Amino acid sequence: MTKRVVVLDYGSGNLRSAERAVARTGVDVTVTSDLRAAAEADGLMVPGVGAYAACMAGIDELGAGPMIAERVAAGRPVLGVCVGMQIFFESGVEHGVETKGLGLLPGVVSKLSAERIPHMGWNTVDIPDKSELLAGIKPGTRFYFVHSYAASDLDVLTGAGAKVTTASHDEPFAAAVELGPIAVAQFHPEKSADAGYALLRNWVAGL
Repeated sequence: MTKRVVVLDYGSGNLRSAERAVARTGVDVTVTSDLRAAAEADGLMVPGVGAYAACMAGIDELGAGPMIAERVAAGRPVLGVCVGMQIFFESGVEHGVETKGLGLLPGVVSKLSAERIPHMGWNTVDIPDKSELLAGIKPGTRFYFVHSYAASDLDVLTGAGAKVTTASHDEPFAAAVELGPIAVAQFHPEKSADAGYALLRNWVAGL
């Protein structure tokens, strides 16, 4: 039976490119703001671009936070991408303003301490042992990033039992995190060519 994936439409993210990228893996993909459809899907993808506060406002306006938390509590897979990754953390700090996140991953998202901001373009990642999201992806593989903010407190994530894939842009940060049914990526799988497709195929295989 074909797996069903919902790309959550809450007013943010490259919805159509995300839809096309996931559809390549052979699943049925729907872009919708229907919370019931999102709750019942085999997999839920939460995209996101732009400001942390704006993304959380969209999530709150739709009332999607409790649904996402319930999916996670029930062990049902969720994939967050870019700012859609960042909102899974406890909070995000932009321009001196702290915005409460979903609180499903420990830590705070803050501005990268780097000379060049944003971090834009292809970068390699360091994949942890037993990663399911990046299984079979070779060391030195490059993914496509566009961001100025990141989760940089890696110890709090590993301390919580998460598998953390890291990248570096003057400082190390979380490029991807896996914790139970949560899989999140700071880079854009839909813009990362064969590497991104391999990641999405791995995620779909686990649904």
